[in-house]
Amino acid sequence: MARRSLPLRFGLSLVCLALGASFGLGPASAEIVRARYSVSLIGLHIGEAQAVGKFEPASYKIDLNAKLTGLAAMISNVRMAFTSTGLLRRGSIAPTTYATTAANSHDTRTVRMALNAGSVRAVDISPPFEDWQGRVPVTEAHKRNILDPTSALIMSVPEGEPLVGPAACNRTLPIYDGYTRFDVALSYVGTRNVAAKGYSGPVSVCAARYRPVAGHRPDARSTQFMANNQQIEAWLAPVEHAHVVVPFRVALMTMAGLAEIDAVEFSVEPSPVTANTR
Repeated sequence: MARRSLPLRFGLSLVCLALGASFGLGPASAEIVRARYSVSLIGLHIGEAQAVGKFEPASYKIDLNAKLTGLAAMISNVRMAFTSTGLLRRGSIAPTTYATTAANSHDTRTVRMALNAGSVRAVDISPPFEDWQGRVPVTEAHKRNILDPTSALIMSVPEGEPLVGPAACNRTLPIYDGYTRFDVALSYVGTRNVAAKGYSGPVSVCAARYRPVAGHRPDARSTQFMANNQQIEAWLAPVEHAHVVVPFRVALMTMAGLAEIDAVEFSVEPSPVTANTR
């Protein structure tokens, strides 16, 4: 089930996982970031996602829940939940735990992963995936210096660089989800002006490419489609105080048509840590 939903999981990763962007804040600037996203396919609303990022002076936790709604839910009652925790060290992120549960009307699968400074210590998948013949082996080297999917887009912008422009986009994210290892390469395309509850202003438009590394079967149709997919964009909104960017919209072509994930609400508020340190 989870492997068949590769394009949707990839899109959700791009837009919601970056709520960890507030890791750039200092010790007295802990915050809570809340976002709600609308999911559509070929112009039809099919689902929604809600995310909350809680950021303390030296740690973070990100929770994301997504589900199909309306007629889509009647056809396939798909629900997905993601959670990541980690440490914040000198402007960099060090994931420590990752868990995701994907369920439909027929079955449920849970993936749990423990990490230490970007290296995977243990993975548990229940029930386990069938180990496809011809799958590119995942080696121990593939499990080092990686990000889990929910921490993958914690994107700071270098000091002195504008939050809207090439510095917001140009980067490659090494991601391991417990089964497959892949890169997401972002490159700057231009800027747009957007408006939603909680934010109005310019965003950076980034082209995104999916690059399989290991854990995939090279002849799988979904792998080939995503590897050759040149119709993927991520729009990144600036967060001034933290000097970071946060995905506002993702659009990607899937084998079923164009999927779009758009922020309809976005807010940043002080956490209790902020209030107690002021």
